[in-house]
Amino acid sequence: MTENNSTEDSGLQESFLSHLFELRDRVIKSALAIIVVFVCLVYWAPDIFHLFSQPLLDSLPAGGKMIVTDVTGSFFVPMKVTMLVAFIIALPIVIYQLWAFIAPGLYQHERKLVVPLVVSSYSLFIFGMAFAYFLVFPTVFNFMASYNAPLGAEMSTDIDKYLGFAMNTFLAFGITFEVPVVVVVLVRMGIVSLAKLKEIRPYVIVGAFVISAVVTPPDVLSQLLLAVPMTLLYELGLLIARFYIPKSLDDQADVVNQTTSESV
Repeated sequence: MTENNSTEDSGLQESFLSHLFELRDRVIKSALAIIVVFVCLVYWAPDIFHLFSQPLLDSLPAGGKMIVTDVTGSFFVPMKVTMLVAFIIALPIVIYQLWAFIAPGLYQHERKLVVPLVVSSYSLFIFGMAFAYFLVFPTVFNFMASYNAPLGAEMSTDIDKYLGFAMNTFLAFGITFEVPVVVVVLVRMGIVSLAKLKEIRPYVIVGAFVISAVVTPPDVLSQLLLAVPMTLLYELGLLIARFYIPKSLDDQADVVNQTTSESV
């Protein structure tokens, strides 16, 4: 009995270590992919930062400029922006490595979802960032700049603070646009039923406005620009999830409907 227990313990330990080593390898591959892309882009770091800051520059008054308050800011901030761009370009590889690590624990029909999930997750994340860059940034910056004229204040933003604001906003909108994928996965895996997700719709709407109030600047306009798309994306997820309901749940629903009709 003792020998069997020790054998099982050693087997579990070896399995845990093998998973740990595999996770390490996946992380290393993801990091290498980001580093390779970063090295390829680093020469154009100033141009990338200029493009990155264009929405704010367009909102500044004539002669307005961004400022540097840190000695090393003019070097490290463009590097950080370039690293962000490298991460976005390498994100499909990172997502694939994540799913490849999870895939062995999934059923065959669940593994078939890997490619559609990777493609849709990446696409929606990019759409979320593009939505923030092309719509949210100009709207928010113009709205904020309009408050400077009555105060007689000159709008000059530090590049490091702009980087922090932009990255937080990109992350917020990128994750927000993943809502349809989350809804589909929850339904497909049978974690939450589609009917339950429809039932909690009012709470999701309230939650969307609460989240937008936390992660966006303290003005109603920017909060609406996050809360409304989040709500619409949740509805889109519910619509798409109808086609991904597990077959067993479909059969159960048919039986319930048939029983109900017979009783009537």
